[in-house]
Amino acid sequence: MLSEEIIDFLLEESVKRFLKYVQVWTTSDELSQSNPSTENQFELGKILAAELKELNLENILHDKYGYVYADLPANSGLENARRISLIAHIDTSPAVSGKNVKPVIHKNYDGRTIEFASNKDIKLTVEDSPILKEYIGLDVITSEGDTLLGADDKAGVVEIMTACAAWKRFSELKHGPITICFTPDEEVGKGTLNIDKQRLPGFCYTMDGSEMGELEFECFDAWKATITFTGLSIHPGYAKNLLINATHIASRFLSEIPEQESPEHTEDREGFYYVSGLKGTVEEAKTVLIIRDYIENNNEGRMNFLKKLKELYELRYPGLRIELEFEHQYSNMLRFIEKDKFIVDLAEKAIKMAGLEVKFHSIRGGTDGSRLSEMGIPTPNIFSGGSLFHSRKEHIPTLALQKASEVLLHLAQLWTSA
Repeated sequence: MLSEEIIDFLLEESVKRFLKYVQVWTTSDELSQSNPSTENQFELGKILAAELKELNLENILHDKYGYVYADLPANSGLENARRISLIAHIDTSPAVSGKNVKPVIHKNYDGRTIEFASNKDIKLTVEDSPILKEYIGLDVITSEGDTLLGADDKAGVVEIMTACAAWKRFSELKHGPITICFTPDEEVGKGTLNIDKQRLPGFCYTMDGSEMGELEFECFDAWKATITFTGLSIHPGYAKNLLINATHIASRFLSEIPEQESPEHTEDREGFYYVSGLKGTVEEAKTVLIIRDYIENNNEGRMNFLKKLKELYELRYPGLRIELEFEHQYSNMLRFIEKDKFIVDLAEKAIKMAGLEVKFHSIRGGTDGSRLSEMGIPTPNIFSGGSLFHSRKEHIPTLALQKASEVLLHLAQLWTSA
């Protein structure tokens, strides 16, 4: 059991860091060809590298790709314990603006509708997020409503940094050697693109889950489809039988995708197509879709559907050219973790030691752990505590920041005898 002094420290420290980190603009960019995809991600990396030095971590590196690495030395006598790594990502989703985030603490939440100071058009209700019923009496953090909050995944960053602060302050907290890694561009599928595997031990944990108590070691098999439509521009007054309007045709093409296989109509283990963007002119239009399912064969079926639709549209509109490119983004991590299930068992025990019910959950998405597991480094995902990620209604209770930090302290202790 952790002392009351440690628990109070975790709450105060994590809230202070959260309010600071979410105000640093770190939105990533799916269309960028640079690494990291946005220069602004370096700003939070610089802050974290400096703070890790203050917390007495060693071998600190903030590299040219935006990754931050650091090593926490073991307690005396525990140098030979197995090394683990704790990972979180610094970028936020480009789906909603993450610039000039202004966090708001709703003290002693009473269960009523939360209104946003900068956006009167939206409200946060228990219908939007049923978990709010469990937060009555707690302090809940949101943005002002004109941006996302950034709990995905700055909450994870905060919880790791808070644990590091606690390990420095409280010598009674036992831990072996630990590597810290903060990654850029997770939200655009490139969180491990330039990661240095040599800096990571054989077992890692990402702090990138949702509700308190969640523990995840299964995720989607994930693909990205990029579709480019090339048409022909003709003056609209003389266009009959000549004009090939790429953007108009792209819109029709996308309307053929089964509506029941979209994110807004699926749940649990159901897969989907998701149109993440469409840009175009008369002569060229480009759309990006993500394709998700837990079963690889189901995704293969979706990709075959798009291939057949491409052939049909090129026949329907003579002169139209459609380029269809598929990119595999990550695999279902379950098959890579099953053989090392003990790392999940330790995380489960740590969550229970923090006084929480363990909620096993299949991720309707992915994490850096998805790729790392595929690369031979089993990496389950532990909750960071937020809800309604990638939206202006994103929120997190301050208790979740504290509890996730507690879990890390317990987890580190468990690994000293693993």
